[in-house]
Amino acid sequence: RKKLDEIGAVKVKTEHQEDRYFNSPVKDFAQTDEALRIRETRSDENHNLFITYKGPKIDAKSKTREEVEMEIEDADKASKIFEFLGFNEVRTVIKDREYYKYENYEISLDNVHGLEPYMEIEISLEDNCDYTEAQNSIFELFEKLGIIDGFERTSYLELLEEMDE
Repeated sequence: RKKLDEIGAVKVKTEHQEDRYFNSPVKDFAQTDEALRIRETRSDENHNLFITYKGPKIDAKSKTREEVEMEIEDADKASKIFEFLGFNEVRTVIKDREYYKYENYEISLDNVHGLEPYMEIEISLEDNCDYTEAQNSIFELFEKLGIIDGFERTSYLELLEEMDE
């Protein structure tokens, strides 16, 4: 947090998030490196619900992947639809997240229940964009924050599942 203050990053919000993950009846998302979740977010100002599909990671350096997300009104009904279609709920991941804004980056400090704290840096890209330049700039920002190693490509869901083995 001190380093974020030093570079001029601004804290924009804090959220509590609960992510319910599902597995497909026709393929194992753990094997295909995909994810389907229902996310519930709560902050002092808002309560939101989203369905998100995450495709496989697209490189060996980062967690970059295609994401498709839409807001929904009722998480329990969405979950029921998934279940009727044969999807199984596999785990709920709970975290508290602080969002910071720095230039065109979104920096998240995550306190995931059952794991150590983590930091994520994201930048939004338009569809069909070459992401290499954006990815390099993210690694440069990590370096500016004094983080040069210890990068984790494994999802929170996978880390929690590994702890159960």
